[in-house]
Amino acid sequence: MTAKSISTSDRVLRKEIIGSRRFSNYLLVVIVNLGGIGFLLASLSSYLKVNFLPFADPTQLIFLPQGLVMGFYGVAALLLSLYLWLTILWNVGAGYNEFNKDTGKVHIFRWGFPGKNRKIDISYPLEDVQSIRVEVKEGLNPKRAMYMRTKGRNPLPLSRVGQPIPLSELENEGAELARFLGVPLEGL
Repeated sequence: MTAKSISTSDRVLRKEIIGSRRFSNYLLVVIVNLGGIGFLLASLSSYLKVNFLPFADPTQLIFLPQGLVMGFYGVAALLLSLYLWLTILWNVGAGYNEFNKDTGKVHIFRWGFPGKNRKIDISYPLEDVQSIRVEVKEGLNPKRAMYMRTKGRNPLPLSRVGQPIPLSELENEGAELARFLGVPLEGL
């Protein structure tokens, strides 16, 4: 699911955005971790001539260049898995979109990477919102996203990054938001 709709009243619409703490990311980091450990153990086995892997015999590999390259791949995979674990820990991309008719503000919040820009916090007046645009691109690298067009600014993405959102869900969310804000829905 893209976002949970939490409506505190008929005057406030709040959508929670899922960040990097998704099942697919956990699965990916475990696979990369196991692969990296396997390559590193194969490299050590070829160097020390002691078998550290129960399912293969890498002691038959010549350390230069095969064992060394496997060690390089293992270290690279472990560094990548460290990056992925930290991204999950920091929950990069998580946040919410809040549309509040009481305060007259649109509030977009996301968590980023640590540093001075860790919190991405943007507010706009509701009257600056011109339309909600849905973008659908099919093919090898599909893209399904929802944007908010505002006066004098570039379109602001409202949907999560990652897996493409199901088309029916994107249409429903876009229509619900456009109806709530009283603006047109573009792109369908």
